[in-house]
Amino acid sequence: MAISVGRTKVLALLLGPAGMGLAGLYLTATGLIGIIAGLGLNRSGVRQIAEAAGTNDENRIARTIVSLRRISLISGVLGMLLVLALAPLLSRTTFGDDKHVFGVALMSLTLLFSGISSGQAALLQGLRRLRELVKSQILGAIFGAVVSVLFVWWLREQGIVPYLVAISAFGILLSWWYARKVRVVATVVTWRETLAESRGLLAMGLAFTTATLIDGCTAYFTRVLVERQLGMEAVGIYTATWTLSTYYVGFVLAAMGTDFMPRLTSAAHDHTTVNRLVNEQTEMGMLIAVPGVLATLTLAPWVMHVFYSSAFVQGAEVVRWQILGVFLRVVSWPLGYVLVAKGKSVLFAVIELVFGLVSIGSILACMKLWHLNGVGIAFAISYLVYTLMMVIVLWRLTGFIWSAMALKILAPVFLVLAVTFAGTQFLPEFWSLCLGLTLTVTAGVAALLALQKLLNVNLLERLRAKFGFTGKNHG
Repeated sequence: MAISVGRTKVLALLLGPAGMGLAGLYLTATGLIGIIAGLGLNRSGVRQIAEAAGTNDENRIARTIVSLRRISLISGVLGMLLVLALAPLLSRTTFGDDKHVFGVALMSLTLLFSGISSGQAALLQGLRRLRELVKSQILGAIFGAVVSVLFVWWLREQGIVPYLVAISAFGILLSWWYARKVRVVATVVTWRETLAESRGLLAMGLAFTTATLIDGCTAYFTRVLVERQLGMEAVGIYTATWTLSTYYVGFVLAAMGTDFMPRLTSAAHDHTTVNRLVNEQTEMGMLIAVPGVLATLTLAPWVMHVFYSSAFVQGAEVVRWQILGVFLRVVSWPLGYVLVAKGKSVLFAVIELVFGLVSIGSILACMKLWHLNGVGIAFAISYLVYTLMMVIVLWRLTGFIWSAMALKILAPVFLVLAVTFAGTQFLPEFWSLCLGLTLTVTAGVAALLALQKLLNVNLLERLRAKFGFTGKNHG
């Protein structure tokens, strides 16, 4: 469970960098257990449901849904029990003392809630019930934020864990509300049948668990290392920079992935279709992401101040490096989904393991050279290696190459990113700001026009129609 920008704003204003760092350590400590207990169901569940839905066999769909719900409940309970059992050890290894045992134990509830809600979200996504999925996520975030703010305001640092639990509680309530509306044919599924049906879930889920565990270990290792070398406030600044740099693009990728994964799964054995879908997603992802990425590069110090406080401005340089890595994540994101759709679980796990080792090695080397800024530099290096690696793997697997249109977008975007970043490093602040804003506006307009051509729609007219701006003079 990640903390959104809006929620980190609350922690920043009420508790400062140290409070945010404390929340980040709680999440990463229990998150590792959650990854193991989660069995990769948030991804493998989507694939399994989408595959069943593609057969149009209502009985198979019903059996898969029942099995997914049961296994999700089991994974949530398992995660909760593991955290309760390991609370003293997690407290000592993460915080260096036993003072946080109760807090870690209480965080076990977040694993129970997220385990169940992940299964429900996978159900909605696999059946392409995208409207319900988005509503559950947005409303859960809003209601959770309102209640959790009260905990932090009232209890200060003691309210951090109740704040995190409240967020996950509202997530499960909203996902359940929409998932219950999915109608399936009545069917009796025995536990023996559930275990048989779950083999596919768990086989692919093991690969996802391995990959996500590597990511979780990297996040945990990074925060603990930063805390040991630079202190709790540095952990808070890093948590803020990570949340800010990944939030916009993360939202874009999540929105696109809700529909992309089921479509890719249904065409997994048709390499021509797979490569076309990957290119289309890459093109759209770059066009949607580039204005936000450029704006973040240009305005990093002001954005940190506005979203958090002046105490976080020193993290601006970290954000700039991280946002470069985030853009590479956009480019490589559709490539990784091909391995998921084709069920290449072992290959997927191996690639993620290599990526994790590269990330940890980069962090160790770059932190020694550039301290906190080194974490951002390591992130950019890691995703450069990952992108190159995925291009080679997909070329060998499906004959994938980027389309002419994708390259026409990729080349100028990388040039603009390089010029903007260089401006932040070598130009006086005023001229860097002028250059960055000019390029951001220019790239934003160009991206909008390209998206309209790509989608064959007039986005401005759609916006006018949606909000009632007809352009007519009624005077």
